[in-house]
Amino acid sequence: MAETYDFIVVGAGSAGAVIASRLSEDPKCRVALLEAGDRPPPAEAMPAACASMQLNPETDWMYTADAGKAGRGLHNRRMPVPRGKMLGGSSGINYMVYVRGHPGDFDNWAAQGAEGWSYNDVLPYFRKIETFNASNEITVDREAHGEEGPVSVGVRSPVIPASRAFVEAAGKAGIPQGDYNGRDRGGAAGVASLVQTNTRKGVRCGTYRAFLEGVAEQRPNLTIITKAHTTRVLLEGANGDLKAIGVEYLDAQRRTHAIHATRDVILSAGAVGSPHLLMLSGIGPRRDLEAVNVVCRHDLPAVGKHLKDHIHTALAFHAPGYGLTMADVGVSAGPDALRAPAGPLPANSADDANLSPELAALKAESERRIAEWMETGSSLIASSMYDGIAFFSTGLGDTHSHDGQIGFLPVGFDQAFFEGPLNVDTTRYFGEGAPHLAVDRENIIILANPVLPRSEGEIVLESADPMQPPSILMNYFGDPYDLKVMVAVMRKALAIADNWPGPNKPIWQVPPELAKKHGYTPGETPSDALLENLALHFCTTVYHLTCTCRIGDVVDPRLNVYGIKGLRVADASIMPEIVSGNTNAASIMIGEKAAEMIARDHGVKLGQFVGP
Repeated sequence: MAETYDFIVVGAGSAGAVIASRLSEDPKCRVALLEAGDRPPPAEAMPAACASMQLNPETDWMYTADAGKAGRGLHNRRMPVPRGKMLGGSSGINYMVYVRGHPGDFDNWAAQGAEGWSYNDVLPYFRKIETFNASNEITVDREAHGEEGPVSVGVRSPVIPASRAFVEAAGKAGIPQGDYNGRDRGGAAGVASLVQTNTRKGVRCGTYRAFLEGVAEQRPNLTIITKAHTTRVLLEGANGDLKAIGVEYLDAQRRTHAIHATRDVILSAGAVGSPHLLMLSGIGPRRDLEAVNVVCRHDLPAVGKHLKDHIHTALAFHAPGYGLTMADVGVSAGPDALRAPAGPLPANSADDANLSPELAALKAESERRIAEWMETGSSLIASSMYDGIAFFSTGLGDTHSHDGQIGFLPVGFDQAFFEGPLNVDTTRYFGEGAPHLAVDRENIIILANPVLPRSEGEIVLESADPMQPPSILMNYFGDPYDLKVMVAVMRKALAIADNWPGPNKPIWQVPPELAKKHGYTPGETPSDALLENLALHFCTTVYHLTCTCRIGDVVDPRLNVYGIKGLRVADASIMPEIVSGNTNAASIMIGEKAAEMIARDHGVKLGQFVGP
């Protein structure tokens, strides 16, 4: 007989880990949490190692997407779409840029019919999530932050001087300093700051570490099933009277199991996984389902539609005197990061006995740095290197929020990063041999990131086989408006570089083939055509897929799937509109709020209720 629980949560990521943890606070409530991956690997703890978990099938779903009108400078024009596959999900693989969103984002949700999701409604959950670590490095709206939550949020240590310079330059370019997670993110001028990261003493604080690790995962009423690939939701009844009664999943040996829920099945598999599961279960657009021989149990046309994502265009700069080198970052990551074939140390540590005095000293320094990080949390590797941030309004349209975001990285990364996780053709971006990407070169990157896109893509079911991923059609720049906003954000990013403090300004590295095509001479003002072409060739995803099961179309404001009893969706897919900033904090908030709504609907006793 199949195991039976009160609640089944599918996906232990940014929202799912929160929901399972909170519901299991009631010892009378039996909760099953299914996760296709396993526990996080050691690399998950090190903020600077986030890219190492991409393109690893143990920690990444390794999706790729059709880039629409973008991707002209990517290999095969495919956009990588990394999604976390482990306890903690994408909160264990992301870059830890902790951004709630503009208050106007959530008020806009409510205005579109998402009752109970206004900024005043969601702020208590953001506070509940967070323990904020004060710093004199940033301006803070203290009353907007939490003091006793499981997610630790603060500024990296040590602060890199170039990141301070970015904030100063943004101010000179018209973006004042402030708290971008505060109650007032600023007017049209926006706000600039060092980045608030979800780290604790220099270690990643994703939802596995914050909500599951330790006490929660040891509760007898919480069953965590890892390496469980959920294949469908089990339904009973006929169309018009359908109820979710459990799920089916495959274990690591591809054996089929079924478990049942007496109350709710909650899909928290993300903006790709949740619509995919709904469609595999016969819930979705009838025509799309029948095209791949899936019996349509409930025609719900918006499942998988309205996909939105953020993209940014990396503007690369040579910055002698203040940009970090990849070699220096590698030394801070420990001796294993310096081993062959990419590094100077032998591939086998047993050969270290024969090191030259110079390499022995390098290894000793690397050991000292990694030990300091482990002991104090202070290190170059205590951040993903996304260290500065700014938000502003371009004035081109949306007035309820900021439509422009600019990120700052005090390092230029290397060829392996651009060619691997980003899939960028570095010969086309940086020229033959990619000289800009030498590991000892001092570089910085400024990221131009429109954050209120109008283009919409979709998740499309390709097969009834649950092991075959769906198609991800991004449709970037499908609406020409988005390219206009991108150009405006790129110009603001270049203005920040032009206002850099000190005598040495960053030197913009324009892709040689585009410079030649558009007749660009270094130091002159680039044309709109050049900037457009740069974005169309080399923009990349910011990993912020949302809106594929959005409130009002697929779920109601309490996250119940329309037409199916006992089935909810709770993750980034339910956003009515993408937030104007990094989406992970909002996804965790969705999990926190969902847990409370579910608990109230079913009489479950949480440790704390913060909503009405």
